[in-house]
Amino acid sequence: MIMGTIRELYDTIFGLLMSLRQTVTLWDVLDVLIIALIIYQFLSFMRKTSSSSLMKGIVLVVAVAWLSNLLEMTVLSFLLSQVLQMGVIVLIILFQPEIRKIFERMGTSKINILFFKRGRYENVEAGIKSAVDASEAMAKSYTGAIIVFEREVGLNDYAVTGTSVDAAASSELIQNIFYHNAPLHDGALIIREGRLLAAACMLPLSNNINLSRDLGMRHRAGVGISERSDAVVVIASEQSGTVSVAIDGMLKRHLSKDTVEKLLMKELIHLADNKYSKRKEKNQKKEKENDDA
Repeated sequence: MIMGTIRELYDTIFGLLMSLRQTVTLWDVLDVLIIALIIYQFLSFMRKTSSSSLMKGIVLVVAVAWLSNLLEMTVLSFLLSQVLQMGVIVLIILFQPEIRKIFERMGTSKINILFFKRGRYENVEAGIKSAVDASEAMAKSYTGAIIVFEREVGLNDYAVTGTSVDAAASSELIQNIFYHNAPLHDGALIIREGRLLAAACMLPLSNNINLSRDLGMRHRAGVGISERSDAVVVIASEQSGTVSVAIDGMLKRHLSKDTVEKLLMKELIHLADNKYSKRKEKNQKKEKENDDA
């Protein structure tokens, strides 16, 4: 009897798979994968923002609406159904800042993200070391500074608000820019591919209510630009004499010099080197196969 049941279950599953094979096309699979990727990216983005608790509230409302309908609670079910019918408009209103950030990232992302070029990262390590040395020295002297490393999302809109520099990175030059009486000290320094792009740049402030109240405008600006782009931001505090790093809207505070350098190397170089190494190894393998042929 058990064998018969297993046989029936096998026939049912096999028949279902065969019917799906006949009706499901490659485009259907691709369609599902794209939707799954969009949902995953959206949830990952929401998890990094202060709206994650709001998402939990919406899920709770949907669950209560389903439960009230199941238990035939007429009044509550009617009210929640009316709310859910306007769900799209409500979501757009509630998540307007997050939706704007998503489209800002999409609109400012560099097209060449699909085409990796080793040359873009040749000077990044020198820029990192210069920024780390400068931020450490400025923190010890209680000099405020904010240094923004551009990655795939372009920062031209923020660079044009400052003064063009276009110079090789050095610790001395960075410290001179943020010197108390220097003309360019008030604002952010943007670094692109290891070179100083622009100084005294204006950055958007973060609206994250979970940030500590003892953080000043400089830290909020660093978190703000990291929320709107994939930039990595180094912040030297003139109040506490410490160095912090902002990535993806998250602020890591009171970091040592070694920790800052390792964090920047990981975010700005190691991932790129891994991609480059894999591609180089693949090309060398193809060249070897062609030579052997």
